[in-house]
Parts: sequence; structure tokens; C-alpha cells
Amino acid sequence: MFRRTVATGAALALLVAVPAFGQAIPKEMSWTAYDTGSSGFNIAVAIGQQFKNVLGTDVRVLPSGNDTGRLAPVKANRAVISQMGIGTYFAQEGVFEFGTRSWGPQATRLIMAATACNGLGLAVAKDTGVKEVKDLKGKRLGIVVGSPALSQGVIALIAFGGLTEKDMTPVQFSSNNAMWKGLINNEVDALLTSTISGQSKEADSSPRGIMFPPMPATDKEGWARVHKKAPYFVPVKATCGAGGLSPQTPVEMAGYAYPIFMTYADRSADTIYAITKAMIDTFDAYKGGAPGAEGMALSLQNLTWVVPYHDGTIRAFKEKGVWTDSAQKHNDNLVKRQQVMIDAWKAYATGAPSDDKAFAEGWLKARGAALQKAGMDVVFE
Repeated sequence: MFRRTVATGAALALLVAVPAFGQAIPKEMSWTAYDTGSSGFNIAVAIGQQFKNVLGTDVRVLPSGNDTGRLAPVKANRAVISQMGIGTYFAQEGVFEFGTRSWGPQATRLIMAATACNGLGLAVAKDTGVKEVKDLKGKRLGIVVGSPALSQGVIALIAFGGLTEKDMTPVQFSSNNAMWKGLINNEVDALLTSTISGQSKEADSSPRGIMFPPMPATDKEGWARVHKKAPYFVPVKATCGAGGLSPQTPVEMAGYAYPIFMTYADRSADTIYAITKAMIDTFDAYKGGAPGAEGMALSLQNLTWVVPYHDGTIRAFKEKGVWTDSAQKHNDNLVKRQQVMIDAWKAYATGAPSDDKAFAEGWLKARGAALQKAGMDVVFE
């Protein structure tokens, strides 16, 4: 559940300024997000509520349990924005589910992302008796078909304890919600989640309970193993969410910004500028509307992450005085990286093997060769 908020303060001030940019925002928009009850879905609804209150814009949030399901409507221009996780990065890189014939590297662009008091990492059923990541050996690992963000992410995180998927029993599910039901029903023991998701709170109140095994930043070797598989994870100190997390009882674990509001490079700069500006200027009105929404603050945005920002968002950031020359240089390099991969995909797709497995394997080699030739990190090999 999320709390209903009213348009006050900065939001009321925005009402006066609506003619300056509000007309660039469509009166009806579709956004996509994780399943109903996820923190990304709840934050999207809270923001959409203020768009309705302040700008008169109706935002319809479409839930989907996997990355390809959330991104497909945006790719097809049936949705303007998606609240993605790290699938935004996988899509850019053209790997995992996005390394198939129907996808390839995508020209993804960031808008804004939430960085709050929560962690985004390994969650384990408390009744398993697990205390550390290494204790997961022999346990059941949750895998969501079509969601590399959840599946590859959790495989990267168990590497902290020196484990691989071969040390556990992978259990496949069709969606994020189905996986959580599996944990509650004792079909799986560990999975990847945000500590503030509705599902993690539900599991916490179930007979099994939930806990988050520590991943201390001081364990350099453990983190090195994680970063070989997933360089986007960073050590955080989670102070809110399920499992009894609080400022008094924090847990050092993994995290990255989530949800990641993203779109495609070819979307109207005027529209994305207006949406970004509205998200910034209505922040005070929606920050209490859902757990984690306070992480959308402009001051918390990472301007030099692994995916480039949209030109419209950059315009809004420049107006707010936060965009820097170093951020622009970093962004330009990320755009070049995307173009290298997109060009490599176009070249490879011509005359590529008809067999799906051979196609995917061949693409990874072609991708790696193109990035190496350009002097860029391959990351996924």
C-alpha cells in the first residue's frame, strides 16, 4: 500500500508554471514497472498520482514480472517510460535475454533513479538457518525466466560466499511474484529483492520469515568475485525494510539505484525534459507516497553511472545547476559505447547462424571483439 499525498509546497508552485513546460507532457501516458506491490510499481504510482493532481496527466502503470516484458512496450512506443532494474544495463549491453535475435543492444537512456535507505540484494528465508552467504550451499535459488536482472544478479551475489549456481539448486519461476509465493510456500530459499518491496514485507510476516545475509564492504575478495559478474552492484548499509532493518539494526549488503526510470534515445527531448522537470518539481509531494520514493531526490542522482542520460533529462539537470562537464564527458563516452555495440549487432546480424544458441554465442564473440577494438571493457564474455 502507498499513502495518498496532496499537491502542496513545490507542487503548488508548479501549478503556476505548468504552461511553461506542462503542455509537452502527454495527457495520457503508459509506464511499465515490476509486478503490483513491488517498490518500483508503488513509486511509479505515487509519482503518477502527483502528475494527475498537478498537471492533469493520467499515468497508467503496467506491471510485468520480467525485464523483456517491461521493456517491450517502451521499445514498441506503446509506453513512454519503464521503471526497470539493472535490466536497463543488460539491454544496453545486448546480453542475456537481450542477446537474442529479437533484441540486441538497445539505445537505452536514463531519466532518474531512486537511491534510498534500502538494500537490493540477497534475501533468504529465515527458517533455513543461514547466517552468511557461504551457508547457502545446497539451498534452493530463485530464478525468474526472462529476467536477467533477478537471475544473473542473484548468481553474482552468491559469488560473495564463493558459491556458483552449481553449489545450489536453481528453481525457475515465471515472474517475480510467483517466485515470492514460492519462497512463502517453501519451494525456494534465496532470491534477489529490494528490502522495501511489498513482497519482502509479506514474506517477513509469513511463518518462514526473511533475513539478509551480510556482505561487508571490508571483504574485498568477496566483492571482487561479485564484480567479476556484476560490476553495477555496490556495498550499501541498508537501514530500512523487512527483516527488522532500521538505523539501529542495519545490514551491510548489496545495492544499486532502483527503480531506474528509463526510456529510449529517440523519444522526444521536449517530452522527456518536461517529465524530468515535473518529477523534480513535484518531489516534495510524492516523496512520502511510497517506501523508497524519497530516494528520487535530485541530490541523490548518480550522474556518472553505466547507462547514459537522455538529452531531455540533461536539459532539466542543467537548468537545476547539477550537470557538470565531467558528467557530460562520461555521458558522451557511454553513448559511444552503445553505438559500438549497435553497429556490431547490425554487422553480425547479416549472415548470422540460424540456430538460436549458435546465434547468441556468436554475438557475444562479435560484441567482445568490437568493444576490444574500440578500447572499451567487454564485461560480459
